Amino acid sequence: RKDKLQSLSRTGVADAFFSKETFITPMCENDFHVISRFRNDVILYYPTLEQKTGKRGHPKWFDGRIDFANLDLTRCKEYEVNKGKLYGLRVYAKALKRYVSLAVWYPMDGRTDKWQLYFSTDDSMDGREVLDYYRTRFQLEFCFRDGKQHAGITNCQSTDFRKLDFHFNASLAAVNLAKAACKRLGIAYSISSCKSFIHNAYMLERFICVFGINPDPQVIDKLFKELILFTARAA
Repeated sequence: RKDKLQSLSRTGVADAFFSKETFITPMCENDFHVISRFRNDVILYYPTLEQKTGKRGHPKWFDGRIDFANLDLTRCKEYEVNKGKLYGLRVYAKALKRYVSLAVWYPMDGRTDKWQLYFSTDDSMDGREVLDYYRTRFQLEFCFRDGKQHAGITNCQSTDFRKLDFHFNASLAAVNLAKAACKRLGIAYSISSCKSFIHNAYMLERFICVFGINPDPQVIDKLFKELILFTARAA
């Protein structure tokens, strides 16, 4: 399975629950990189800038603990992002026992008592890449949200693993088909809008069918899309 996964990607994205040494170290030992998020009270250190002097003893490893309320901007690279400020730097994570690439995001209102810390075990990545990779994880959250609200992903009462597997796949497939339908029809993606769209189309076809008269194709073509989108709304 390792080779199959690495043929797709060597980078895994996980939420803050997995930002632990017991998870990160085995992943790195198996040639994977992990992108995740730290708690705000995590202990991180600046790498030392001292050079070897040729004297006995190793230079100090770190230049002190990072205070995110007073971040040393001379060690950071700033990136332009929407709704806030983003800084990237290489740091040492005490809990993970390794160097990581860190992305520090501050909100747009300028507050320095509220920040978000994203990291990658690939310390060659820059801060923008770390943030972009982590944000893609939320697409999974949207799929599960839509599956729960509209596709009945939690409604199966079977205890058979095969039946549960089929049910979960069918539910998520329905969500993906709804996305494809919205894209094809040129409407904003929303499961609720898609359901309204399909229901309105069915009702309009039903009205035309039971009226027992020949509809005017030009009038129908002109009003069809307007009528079936009447109750559609964005999520």
